Amino acid sequence: MSSDSSDHICIEDCVIETGYDAIALKSGWDEYGIAYGRPTENVHIRRVHLQASSGSTIAFGSDMSGGISNILVENVHLYNSRSGIEFRTMRGRGGYMKEILISGIEMVNIYTAMAATGYCGSHPDDKFDPNALPLLDHIILQDMIGTNITVAGSFAGLQESPFTNICLSNINLTINSVSSIPWECSNISGFSDSVLPKPCPDLETLSDCLSLVSIRGKTADM
Repeated sequence: MSSDSSDHICIEDCVIETGYDAIALKSGWDEYGIAYGRPTENVHIRRVHLQASSGSTIAFGSDMSGGISNILVENVHLYNSRSGIEFRTMRGRGGYMKEILISGIEMVNIYTAMAATGYCGSHPDDKFDPNALPLLDHIILQDMIGTNITVAGSFAGLQESPFTNICLSNINLTINSVSSIPWECSNISGFSDSVLPKPCPDLETLSDCLSLVSIRGKTADM
């Protein structure tokens, strides 16, 4: 299912099995999404079971030019999928993805557990502004377990607009024998605590991750 430029949404107590993305949050495409200016915000996803055999169980973007913020995902089971949680964007999008808290996740048989990329998607026409850079900031992923994971995390921000305040805590992923490099990171910064396998050095910098904890109360009251 896909939610585009929507607010005050609760997705709960359901099973979704699909070929591509199970749940996708979006908010407009390039200059058209920027002009429309309606974000996706105040979304609560909880107690769901998701499978996306060739996509992501929970995807943000890549159409996010109107902005995505104040999202709470908790107590979900992800299984038998190409990707677990993925943030997608690219140059020309503008917009933002911020203030997102993901907690209480169980993953089984997932190729890439967590991903964020600034190199995903296409443009509807040649009118997009290449200087419209997306912002990805204040993303918390915590209290996660995973078995039979191939890649723990793949994070690739844009050189002109790095991904910031990527905050990981209390995550334990069992990597399978297929994996050669459990983490891939570039143009990101953040913080990690009690994460196995150990993340890349980019996620060991100082961050104001705690400033986002209040989102739990704000979103849960929807």
